[in-house]
Amino acid sequence: MDRLKSNWNRRQWMGVGAAMALTGVGAQAQSKWPDKPIKLVVGFPPGGATDVVARIVSGPLGEALGTSIVIENRPGAASNVAMAEVARAPADGYTVLIAPTTVESANPFLYKTPVNPATDLLPVAGLCRFQLHMVVRTNFPGKDVAELIAFARKNPGKVTYSSAGAGTTPHLIGELFLQQAGIQAVHVPYRGSAPALQAVMAGEVDFVMDPGISFQHVRAGKVNMFAVASPTRSRQFPDVSTLGEKGVPGIDHDTWAGLWLPAGTPDDIRARLSRAVGQVLAQPDVQKRMQALSGEAVYMDSPQYRQMLNQETAAFSGVIKNRKIVAE
Repeated sequence: MDRLKSNWNRRQWMGVGAAMALTGVGAQAQSKWPDKPIKLVVGFPPGGATDVVARIVSGPLGEALGTSIVIENRPGAASNVAMAEVARAPADGYTVLIAPTTVESANPFLYKTPVNPATDLLPVAGLCRFQLHMVVRTNFPGKDVAELIAFARKNPGKVTYSSAGAGTTPHLIGELFLQQAGIQAVHVPYRGSAPALQAVMAGEVDFVMDPGISFQHVRAGKVNMFAVASPTRSRQFPDVSTLGEKGVPGIDHDTWAGLWLPAGTPDDIRARLSRAVGQVLAQPDVQKRMQALSGEAVYMDSPQYRQMLNQETAAFSGVIKNRKIVAE
């Protein structure tokens, strides 16, 4: 019996040793992350605010991680297409979603989303916030916010505004503006900020809440900027008043963007990616490029980002309910 017990113990210890060896190999392999390119999935076409942010951070982030970052644009349904692609990807840290926070705080209340971002995605870090600017077509029959409001009141349903898509921050803030101003306007969604701005430039719609990609066109006189739809004035256009200063109060939300991984991604990978993001956002060149878009590089670690997402979800779900907003 003692001999059998001794043999059993030897076999048992051999099994434990093998398991430890395998665990060591797995840990070693995991510690090598990343050892191939990382795909950064953007839910909008090239040229929009989210795409520009992705291109600002992708190079420095790749350098910080010791790999290359490949940007993949997957536009559609206010980032729902991109969100689903990332949520269904292997949870190995090689597929990352960059998107406005509305992908989680608004989309589930507007769409029958293919996945649940609150449970199928893992928040990594907050990246930045961008002010919104009321940009108006040059031949609009009015030269400021007051005249736009007056025209809309005299012509109910005649004013139109574009956005990057139903449920995006420019859409929700556009609706909030209409609510606070007591007017009506027709929402025309596009597949990204760039085509939404182009529609204003072409005179197809009257105005857009632009996240900062219109500046060169404002300076060139191709569109007019009536106001800043954020709590403070723009650094780029300090002479342009906020909507609050123009007599339209209660509009105090900027556009935020951040990163997500597929749920189930190991915590050490998420932590390393989050730390790398913090390093990148601290770089003066990255901050300067964000500021050129009237944005601000703001790093939030994973717990802070989760808290912000929860707060924004409460706020935007209320706007959607109160305004009876539906996805077109």
